Amino acid sequence: MARKLRIQYPGAIYHVMNRGDRRELIFADDQDRRQFLETLTEACQKTGWQVHAYCLMSNHFHLVVETPQANLVEGMKWFLGAYTSRYNRRHKEFGHLFSGRYKALLVEGSGNGYLKTVCDYVHLNPARAKVLQGQEPLVAYGWSSYPQYLAPASRRPPWLRVDRLLGEWAIPKDSVAGRRVFGQRMEGRRREEVAEEFKGMERGWCLGGEAFRQELLEQVRTQPSPSHYGEAVQEARQGQAERLVVAGLKRLGWKEAVLLSTPKGDPKKVRLAQELRSQTTMPVAWIAERLKMGSRGYLAWLLGRNKKAGTAQG
Repeated sequence: MARKLRIQYPGAIYHVMNRGDRRELIFADDQDRRQFLETLTEACQKTGWQVHAYCLMSNHFHLVVETPQANLVEGMKWFLGAYTSRYNRRHKEFGHLFSGRYKALLVEGSGNGYLKTVCDYVHLNPARAKVLQGQEPLVAYGWSSYPQYLAPASRRPPWLRVDRLLGEWAIPKDSVAGRRVFGQRMEGRRREEVAEEFKGMERGWCLGGEAFRQELLEQVRTQPSPSHYGEAVQEARQGQAERLVVAGLKRLGWKEAVLLSTPKGDPKKVRLAQELRSQTTMPVAWIAERLKMGSRGYLAWLLGRNKKAGTAQG
């Protein structure tokens, strides 16, 4: 069966959801959840993503993410792959962790309430799934972005953006008073009958008005073939990495030929490789070949050793 073509454009907002393979756990404990959020932090650094809401359940996750660049596909490929690898390494497992392709519902961000609906869906998930019992407040579930909406900005990760959701709640300022109002309204929201309102999110492919839907359908009609689309993404990704290499060589005062004559483990090469790893989604094998640093395994060892040395110094 042909894979569905992802619709991507700068500024797109998605509700992303994925479950464990055969609905099995993707988080065995809180350390896994922390690892997931650390990996999300890296993904946002690499891609420029802004997150409006998230919720980590035992066998699935929800993520409302805005992509200032059209890079959901490449970012999710890195993100899910990196978390799976780290989970398997920690638990001495192998193979797939997630069930098939992730779901990515496109959300209209015009300010007409669609972003509010999808973020409410995510934040109410623990209550609707009966993880929270009785009169337990929503804030008692610590593995969603909801408690962070009630906290000062200094205690939030830099990739969590709260202003748009507060705006759709008609809360003008991220202040103590504004956060208190948001909390009160969300506690009221959990007592509402929302099943019908959320039905379109659970079954549809986009959430928005008819004009938004027609714009997306037009983009699908004019979209290049999936293979060409993949090639364009790859070319853009590689172009970004090449620009970093050129800027790095200029900063070092090196010509291209110096990469061949410099030892594979040269500290300056290692720093440039680290920069490429932190700011792009290019694989280690590509970086090793581009910087003339030997095999993928050798570069991975160098990067790991350098990371440990930095941690020890810190």
